[in-house]
Amino acid sequence: MAQTPLQQATEVAKTDPKKAESLLKEILASKLGACAMPLVHEEATRDQDGALMELAKLYRDEGNAEALADVVRLSRKFMSSTAKAKSAKLVRTLIDYFAPLPSSTAIQTALLNELIAWARGESRIFLAQSLEIRLATLFLETRQYREGLTIVDRLLGELRRLDDKMILTEVHLLESKLHHATQNLPKAKAALTSSRTAANSIYCPPHLQAQLDMQSGLLLAEDKDYKTAYSYFFEAFEGMSGVEDTPGALAALKYMLLCKIMLNAPEDVSTIMNVKLASKHAGRQVDAMKAIAAAHQGRNLAAFEQALKDYQPELQSDPTIRTHLSALYDTLLEQNLLKIIEPFGRIEIAHVAQLVGQPVSQVELKLSQMILDKVFNGILDQGAGCLVVYDEPEEDETYSSTLDTLKHIGNVVESLYAKVCHIP
Repeated sequence: MAQTPLQQATEVAKTDPKKAESLLKEILASKLGACAMPLVHEEATRDQDGALMELAKLYRDEGNAEALADVVRLSRKFMSSTAKAKSAKLVRTLIDYFAPLPSSTAIQTALLNELIAWARGESRIFLAQSLEIRLATLFLETRQYREGLTIVDRLLGELRRLDDKMILTEVHLLESKLHHATQNLPKAKAALTSSRTAANSIYCPPHLQAQLDMQSGLLLAEDKDYKTAYSYFFEAFEGMSGVEDTPGALAALKYMLLCKIMLNAPEDVSTIMNVKLASKHAGRQVDAMKAIAAAHQGRNLAAFEQALKDYQPELQSDPTIRTHLSALYDTLLEQNLLKIIEPFGRIEIAHVAQLVGQPVSQVELKLSQMILDKVFNGILDQGAGCLVVYDEPEEDETYSSTLDTLKHIGNVVESLYAKVCHIP
Protein backbone atom coordinates (compact mmCIF):
# COMPACT_ATOMS: atom_id res chain seq x y z
CA MET A 1 0.00 0.00 0.00
CA ALA A 2 1.40 3.40 -1.02
CA GLN A 3 2.40 5.77 1.74
CA THR A 4 0.56 9.04 2.22
CA PRO A 5 2.56 12.30 1.97
CA LEU A 6 2.35 12.64 5.77
CA GLN A 7 3.77 9.14 6.31
CA GLN A 8 6.55 9.86 3.83
CA ALA A 9 7.45 13.09 5.62
CA THR A 10 7.49 11.29 8.98
CA GLU A 11 9.88 8.66 7.61
CA VAL A 12 12.16 11.22 5.97
CA ALA A 13 12.34 13.25 9.22
CA LYS A 14 14.51 10.54 10.78
CA THR A 15 17.28 10.98 8.19
CA ASP A 16 16.73 14.33 6.42
CA PRO A 17 14.96 16.93 8.62
CA LYS A 18 15.23 19.68 5.97
CA LYS A 19 13.47 17.60 3.33
CA ALA A 20 10.83 16.54 5.87
CA GLU A 21 10.24 20.21 6.72
CA SER A 22 9.67 20.99 3.04
CA LEU A 23 7.26 18.06 2.62
CA LEU A 24 5.25 19.01 5.70
CA LYS A 25 4.94 22.63 4.56
CA GLU A 26 3.66 21.40 1.20
CA ILE A 27 1.02 19.30 2.94
CA LEU A 28 -0.08 22.26 5.04
CA ALA A 29 -0.18 24.58 2.03
CA SER A 30 -2.31 22.21 -0.04
CA LYS A 31 -4.60 21.32 2.82
CA LEU A 32 -5.08 24.94 3.82
CA GLY A 33 -6.26 25.64 0.31
CA ALA A 34 -8.75 22.81 0.60
CA CYS A 35 -9.89 24.10 3.98
CA ALA A 36 -11.33 27.15 2.24
CA MET A 37 -14.11 24.92 0.87
CA PRO A 38 -17.35 24.83 2.85
CA LEU A 39 -17.17 21.04 3.36
CA VAL A 40 -13.93 19.80 4.85
CA HIS A 41 -13.15 16.15 4.51
CA GLU A 42 -12.31 14.38 7.78
CA GLU A 43 -9.18 12.80 6.36
CA ALA A 44 -7.89 16.16 5.12
CA THR A 45 -8.32 17.66 8.57
CA ARG A 46 -6.59 14.70 10.19
CA ASP A 47 -3.61 14.97 7.80
CA GLN A 48 -3.36 18.70 8.46
CA ASP A 49 -3.43 18.09 12.21
CA GLY A 50 -0.72 15.45 11.88
CA ALA A 51 1.44 17.66 9.66
CA LEU A 52 1.29 20.49 12.21
CA MET A 53 2.29 18.14 15.01
CA GLU A 54 5.18 16.63 13.04
CA LEU A 55 6.46 20.05 11.99
CA ALA A 56 6.29 21.25 15.60
CA LYS A 57 8.22 18.18 16.78
CA LEU A 58 10.83 18.83 14.10
CA TYR A 59 11.40 22.41 15.27
CA ARG A 60 11.36 21.32 18.91
CA ASP A 61 14.11 18.75 18.26
CA GLU A 62 16.12 21.40 16.39
CA GLY A 63 15.63 23.88 19.24
CA ASN A 64 14.12 26.43 16.87
CA ALA A 65 11.70 28.34 19.14
CA GLU A 66 10.86 31.05 16.58
CA ALA A 67 9.81 28.50 13.95
CA LEU A 68 7.82 26.57 16.56
CA ALA A 69 5.96 29.77 17.47
CA ASP A 70 5.14 30.26 13.77
CA VAL A 71 3.65 26.74 13.67
CA VAL A 72 1.40 27.59 16.62
CA ARG A 73 0.25 30.77 14.85
CA LEU A 74 -0.35 28.75 11.66
CA SER A 75 -2.60 26.33 13.57
CA ARG A 76 -5.19 29.09 14.07
CA LYS A 77 -5.98 29.22 10.35
CA PHE A 78 -7.93 25.97 10.30
CA MET A 79 -9.38 25.98 13.84
CA SER A 80 -12.68 27.41 12.62
CA SER A 81 -13.35 24.07 10.89
CA THR A 82 -12.65 21.89 13.95
CA ALA A 83 -14.39 21.43 17.28
CA LYS A 84 -13.38 23.90 19.97
CA ALA A 85 -12.32 21.15 22.38
CA LYS A 86 -10.11 19.49 19.74
CA SER A 87 -8.51 22.76 18.63
CA ALA A 88 -7.88 23.76 22.26
CA LYS A 89 -6.13 20.44 22.90
CA LEU A 90 -3.99 20.96 19.77
CA VAL A 91 -2.88 24.44 20.88
CA ARG A 92 -2.03 23.24 24.40
CA THR A 93 -0.01 20.35 22.99
CA LEU A 94 1.92 22.67 20.67
CA ILE A 95 2.63 25.05 23.57
CA ASP A 96 3.96 22.14 25.65
CA TYR A 97 6.62 21.55 22.97
CA PHE A 98 8.39 24.68 24.27
CA ALA A 99 9.19 22.89 27.56
CA PRO A 100 12.59 21.47 26.41
CA LEU A 101 13.62 24.91 25.13
CA PRO A 102 14.70 26.85 28.26
CA SER A 103 15.88 29.92 26.31
CA SER A 104 12.46 30.46 24.72
CA THR A 105 10.83 32.26 27.65
CA ALA A 106 10.43 35.63 25.91
CA ILE A 107 9.04 33.98 22.77
CA GLN A 108 6.59 31.91 24.82
CA THR A 109 5.38 34.97 26.73
CA ALA A 110 4.74 36.98 23.55
CA LEU A 111 3.07 34.01 21.85
CA LEU A 112 0.80 33.25 24.81
CA ASN A 113 -0.31 36.88 25.08
CA GLU A 114 -1.08 36.86 21.35
CA LEU A 115 -3.04 33.59 21.59
CA ILE A 116 -5.00 34.76 24.65
CA ALA A 117 -6.08 37.92 22.83
CA TRP A 118 -7.09 35.84 19.78
CA ALA A 119 -9.00 33.27 21.87
CA ARG A 120 -10.98 35.96 23.68
CA GLY A 121 -11.71 37.69 20.39
CA GLU A 122 -13.07 34.39 19.02
CA SER A 123 -15.10 33.84 22.25
CA ARG A 124 -13.06 30.72 23.06
CA ILE A 125 -13.22 31.41 26.79
CA PHE A 126 -12.06 28.01 28.04
CA LEU A 127 -9.06 28.02 25.69
CA ALA A 128 -8.18 31.57 26.82
CA GLN A 129 -8.36 30.52 30.47
CA SER A 130 -6.19 27.48 29.81
CA LEU A 131 -3.59 29.65 28.07
CA GLU A 132 -3.68 32.20 30.92
CA ILE A 133 -2.98 29.40 33.41
CA ARG A 134 -0.01 28.39 31.25
CA LEU A 135 1.22 32.00 31.15
CA ALA A 136 0.90 32.36 34.95
CA THR A 137 2.84 29.08 35.36
CA LEU A 138 5.53 30.48 33.06
CA PHE A 139 5.72 33.62 35.22
CA LEU A 140 6.14 31.36 38.30
CA GLU A 141 9.00 29.50 36.62
CA THR A 142 10.71 32.75 35.61
CA ARG A 143 10.13 34.35 39.07
CA GLN A 144 7.81 37.08 37.78
CA TYR A 145 5.48 36.56 40.72
CA ARG A 146 3.60 39.87 40.59
CA GLU A 147 2.59 39.34 36.96
CA GLY A 148 1.55 35.77 37.76
CA LEU A 149 -0.64 36.85 40.68
CA THR A 150 -2.29 39.54 38.52
CA ILE A 151 -3.40 36.86 36.02
CA VAL A 152 -4.54 34.51 38.80
CA ASP A 153 -6.67 37.20 40.46
CA ARG A 154 -8.41 37.96 37.17
CA LEU A 155 -8.96 34.26 36.45
CA LEU A 156 -10.45 33.57 39.88
CA GLY A 157 -13.06 36.28 39.35
CA GLU A 158 -14.19 34.62 36.10
CA LEU A 159 -14.05 31.05 37.38
CA ARG A 160 -16.16 31.74 40.45
CA ARG A 161 -18.95 32.92 38.15
CA LEU A 162 -18.57 29.88 35.90
CA ASP A 163 -18.21 27.50 38.87
CA ASP A 164 -15.73 25.26 37.03
CA LYS A 165 -14.32 23.26 39.96
CA MET A 166 -11.52 21.54 38.02
CA ILE A 167 -9.95 24.72 36.67
CA LEU A 168 -10.66 26.46 39.99
CA THR A 169 -8.64 23.75 41.76
CA GLU A 170 -5.70 24.29 39.38
CA VAL A 171 -5.78 28.08 39.67
CA HIS A 172 -5.98 28.08 43.49
CA LEU A 173 -3.05 25.64 43.57
CA LEU A 174 -1.09 27.95 41.26
CA GLU A 175 -2.02 30.89 43.51
CA SER A 176 -0.67 28.98 46.52
CA LYS A 177 2.62 28.31 44.72
CA LEU A 178 2.99 31.98 43.77
CA HIS A 179 2.34 33.17 47.34
CA HIS A 180 4.71 30.51 48.68
CA ALA A 181 7.42 31.76 46.31
CA THR A 182 6.99 35.28 47.72
CA GLN A 183 7.07 33.86 51.30
CA ASN A 184 3.50 34.98 51.96
CA LEU A 185 2.70 31.78 53.87
CA PRO A 186 -0.74 32.76 55.29
CA LYS A 187 -2.10 33.48 51.79
CA ALA A 188 -0.38 30.37 50.41
CA LYS A 189 -2.12 28.21 53.01
CA ALA A 190 -5.48 29.90 52.40
CA ALA A 191 -5.18 29.33 48.63
CA LEU A 192 -4.25 25.68 49.18
CA THR A 193 -7.28 25.21 51.43
CA SER A 194 -9.50 26.71 48.70
CA SER A 195 -7.92 24.38 46.15
CA ARG A 196 -8.56 21.30 48.31
CA THR A 197 -12.14 22.41 48.97
CA ALA A 198 -12.80 22.67 45.22
CA ALA A 199 -11.04 19.33 44.60
CA ASN A 200 -13.19 17.54 47.21
CA SER A 201 -16.36 18.25 45.21
CA ILE A 202 -15.10 16.64 41.98
CA TYR A 203 -13.07 13.70 40.78
CA CYS A 204 -9.48 14.88 41.16
CA PRO A 205 -7.05 13.34 38.64
CA PRO A 206 -4.09 11.50 40.26
CA HIS A 207 -1.49 13.96 38.98
CA LEU A 208 -3.39 16.99 40.29
CA GLN A 209 -3.90 15.24 43.65
CA ALA A 210 -0.16 14.54 43.79
CA GLN A 211 0.55 18.25 43.17
CA LEU A 212 -1.82 19.18 46.01
CA ASP A 213 0.00 16.75 48.32
CA MET A 214 3.36 18.17 47.25
CA GLN A 215 2.29 21.74 47.99
CA SER A 216 0.87 20.67 51.38
CA GLY A 217 4.20 19.07 52.24
CA LEU A 218 6.16 22.19 51.24
CA LEU A 219 4.01 24.46 53.43
CA LEU A 220 4.23 22.08 56.39
CA ALA A 221 8.01 21.95 55.98
CA GLU A 222 8.05 25.76 56.19
CA ASP A 223 6.38 25.37 59.61
CA LYS A 224 9.07 22.77 60.50
CA ASP A 225 6.43 20.04 60.83
CA TYR A 226 8.68 17.61 58.99
CA LYS A 227 6.92 14.47 60.20
CA THR A 228 3.57 15.41 58.64
CA ALA A 229 5.33 16.90 55.61
CA TYR A 230 7.04 13.56 55.00
CA SER A 231 3.70 11.76 54.80
CA TYR A 232 2.43 14.25 52.19
CA PHE A 233 5.64 13.97 50.16
CA PHE A 234 5.31 10.19 50.27
CA GLU A 235 1.75 10.43 48.88
CA ALA A 236 2.96 12.84 46.19
CA PHE A 237 5.84 10.51 45.30
CA GLU A 238 3.52 7.53 44.87
CA GLY A 239 1.00 9.58 42.86
CA MET A 240 3.59 11.04 40.47
CA SER A 241 5.29 7.66 40.04
CA GLY A 242 1.89 6.22 39.13
CA VAL A 243 1.41 8.71 36.27
CA GLU A 244 5.10 8.45 35.25
CA ASP A 245 5.94 12.07 36.08
CA THR A 246 9.65 11.35 36.60
CA PRO A 247 10.80 14.94 37.41
CA GLY A 248 7.92 15.40 39.91
CA ALA A 249 8.53 12.00 41.53
CA LEU A 250 12.25 12.76 41.87
CA ALA A 251 11.49 16.13 43.53
CA ALA A 252 9.08 14.44 45.98
CA LEU A 253 11.71 11.79 46.76
CA LYS A 254 14.32 14.48 47.49
CA TYR A 255 11.90 16.23 49.85
CA MET A 256 11.22 12.91 51.62
CA LEU A 257 14.96 12.47 52.20
CA LEU A 258 15.23 16.10 53.33
CA CYS A 259 12.50 15.55 55.94
CA LYS A 260 14.32 12.52 57.35
CA ILE A 261 17.53 14.53 57.60
CA MET A 262 15.77 17.44 59.31
CA LEU A 263 14.10 14.99 61.74
CA ASN A 264 17.61 13.87 62.83
CA ALA A 265 17.02 10.45 61.27
CA PRO A 266 19.62 10.47 58.45
CA GLU A 267 20.07 6.71 58.82
CA ASP A 268 16.58 6.25 57.31
CA VAL A 269 17.77 7.68 53.99
CA SER A 270 19.43 4.40 53.00
CA THR A 271 16.31 2.48 54.00
CA ILE A 272 14.11 4.65 51.76
CA MET A 273 16.47 4.27 48.80
CA ASN A 274 16.36 0.47 49.08
CA VAL A 275 12.66 0.54 48.15
CA LYS A 276 12.17 -0.54 44.52
CA LEU A 277 10.08 2.49 43.58
CA ALA A 278 12.76 4.87 44.88
CA SER A 279 15.83 2.98 43.62
CA LYS A 280 15.04 3.72 39.96
CA HIS A 281 15.60 7.43 40.64
CA ALA A 282 19.23 6.87 41.67
CA GLY A 283 21.58 9.54 40.34
CA ARG A 284 23.37 12.73 41.32
CA GLN A 285 20.21 14.32 42.74
CA VAL A 286 19.78 11.46 45.20
CA ASP A 287 23.54 11.11 45.78
CA ALA A 288 23.59 14.74 46.91
CA MET A 289 20.98 14.07 49.61
CA LYS A 290 22.80 10.88 50.69
CA ALA A 291 26.05 12.86 51.08
CA ILE A 292 24.26 15.44 53.24
CA ALA A 293 22.70 12.64 55.33
CA ALA A 294 26.10 11.00 55.87
CA ALA A 295 27.68 14.31 56.96
CA HIS A 296 24.78 15.03 59.31
CA GLN A 297 24.91 11.55 60.82
CA GLY A 298 28.60 11.97 61.58
CA ARG A 299 28.13 15.59 62.78
CA ASN A 300 30.94 16.38 60.34
CA LEU A 301 30.87 20.04 59.33
CA ALA A 302 33.74 19.65 56.85
CA ALA A 303 31.96 16.78 55.07
CA PHE A 304 28.75 18.85 55.01
CA GLU A 305 30.56 21.76 53.35
CA GLN A 306 32.25 19.39 50.89
CA ALA A 307 28.87 17.90 49.93
CA LEU A 308 27.47 21.42 49.36
CA LYS A 309 30.47 22.15 47.13
CA ASP A 310 30.47 18.85 45.21
CA TYR A 311 26.72 18.89 44.55
CA GLN A 312 26.17 22.65 44.28
CA PRO A 313 23.89 22.54 41.17
CA GLU A 314 21.71 19.80 42.68
CA LEU A 315 21.39 21.41 46.13
CA GLN A 316 21.33 25.12 45.33
CA SER A 317 18.93 25.11 42.38
CA ASP A 318 15.93 24.16 44.55
CA PRO A 319 15.00 27.06 46.90
CA THR A 320 13.23 24.72 49.36
CA ILE A 321 16.25 22.43 49.79
CA ARG A 322 18.61 25.42 49.86
CA THR A 323 16.66 27.11 52.66
CA HIS A 324 16.36 24.04 54.89
CA LEU A 325 19.98 22.99 54.37
CA SER A 326 21.05 26.48 55.37
CA ALA A 327 19.16 26.06 58.66
CA LEU A 328 20.69 22.58 59.08
CA TYR A 329 24.17 23.99 58.50
CA ASP A 330 23.63 26.56 61.26
CA THR A 331 22.47 23.81 63.63
CA LEU A 332 25.47 21.62 62.78
CA LEU A 333 27.87 24.56 63.26
CA GLU A 334 26.25 25.31 66.62
CA GLN A 335 26.61 21.70 67.76
CA ASN A 336 30.28 21.64 66.74
CA LEU A 337 31.00 24.90 68.56
CA LEU A 338 29.33 23.65 71.75
CA LYS A 339 31.35 20.44 71.55
CA ILE A 340 34.62 22.44 71.26
CA ILE A 341 34.03 25.06 73.98
CA GLU A 342 32.45 22.69 76.53
CA PRO A 343 35.73 21.79 78.36
CA PHE A 344 37.01 25.37 78.51
CA GLY A 345 36.38 28.39 80.69
CA ARG A 346 38.39 30.67 78.38
CA ILE A 347 39.44 29.96 74.80
CA GLU A 348 40.80 31.96 71.90
CA ILE A 349 38.25 32.59 69.15
CA ALA A 350 40.95 32.06 66.50
CA HIS A 351 41.62 28.57 67.90
CA VAL A 352 37.89 27.73 67.82
CA ALA A 353 37.72 28.95 64.20
CA GLN A 354 40.72 26.79 63.31
CA LEU A 355 39.14 23.68 64.86
CA VAL A 356 35.82 24.11 62.98
CA GLY A 357 37.53 25.27 59.79
CA GLN A 358 35.59 28.54 59.53
CA PRO A 359 36.65 32.21 59.23
CA VAL A 360 37.16 33.98 62.56
CA SER A 361 34.52 36.63 61.72
CA GLN A 362 31.87 33.99 61.03
CA VAL A 363 32.67 32.05 64.22
CA GLU A 364 32.60 35.26 66.27
CA LEU A 365 29.20 36.19 64.80
CA LYS A 366 27.79 32.73 65.50
CA LEU A 367 29.10 32.70 69.09
CA SER A 368 27.56 36.12 69.82
CA GLN A 369 24.24 34.88 68.41
CA MET A 370 24.40 31.77 70.62
CA ILE A 371 25.09 33.91 73.70
CA LEU A 372 22.12 36.18 72.91
CA ASP A 373 19.92 33.11 72.37
CA LYS A 374 21.12 31.82 75.78
CA VAL A 375 22.47 28.60 74.32
CA PHE A 376 25.34 28.95 76.81
CA ASN A 377 26.40 31.55 79.38
CA GLY A 378 29.44 33.62 78.43
CA ILE A 379 30.89 36.79 76.90
CA LEU A 380 33.15 37.70 74.00
CA ASP A 381 36.32 39.52 75.09
CA GLN A 382 37.08 41.16 71.76
CA GLY A 383 40.07 43.05 73.13
CA ALA A 384 41.84 39.78 73.97
CA GLY A 385 40.17 37.86 71.14
CA CYS A 386 38.81 35.28 73.59
CA LEU A 387 35.55 33.65 74.53
CA VAL A 388 34.87 33.51 78.26
CA VAL A 389 32.48 30.75 79.25
CA TYR A 390 30.74 30.87 82.62
CA ASP A 391 29.19 28.03 84.54
CA GLU A 392 25.45 27.91 84.38
CA PRO A 393 24.19 30.01 87.35
CA GLU A 394 22.30 28.11 89.99
CA GLU A 395 18.72 29.18 90.14
CA ASP A 396 17.84 31.00 93.33
CA GLU A 397 14.54 29.59 94.53
CA THR A 398 13.98 32.36 97.09
CA TYR A 399 12.05 34.53 94.67
CA SER A 400 9.74 31.77 93.46
CA SER A 401 9.22 30.48 97.02
CA THR A 402 8.33 33.99 98.20
CA LEU A 403 5.75 34.34 95.42
CA ASP A 404 4.21 30.98 96.35
CA THR A 405 4.05 31.99 100.04
CA LEU A 406 2.34 35.31 99.21
CA LYS A 407 -0.13 33.46 96.99
CA HIS A 408 -1.05 31.07 99.82
CA ILE A 409 -1.36 33.95 102.33
CA GLY A 410 -3.70 35.70 99.91
CA ASN A 411 -5.86 32.58 99.68
CA VAL A 412 -6.00 32.31 103.51
CA VAL A 413 -6.97 35.98 103.89
CA GLU A 414 -9.75 35.63 101.29
CA SER A 415 -11.04 32.49 103.02
CA LEU A 416 -11.07 34.20 106.44
CA TYR A 417 -12.83 37.23 104.95
CA ALA A 418 -15.52 35.01 103.44
CA LYS A 419 -16.12 33.33 106.80
CA VAL A 420 -16.31 36.69 108.61
CA CYS A 421 -18.95 37.91 106.10
CA HIS A 422 -21.18 34.98 107.05
CA ILE A 423 -21.11 35.76 110.83
CA PRO A 424 -24.44 37.44 111.85
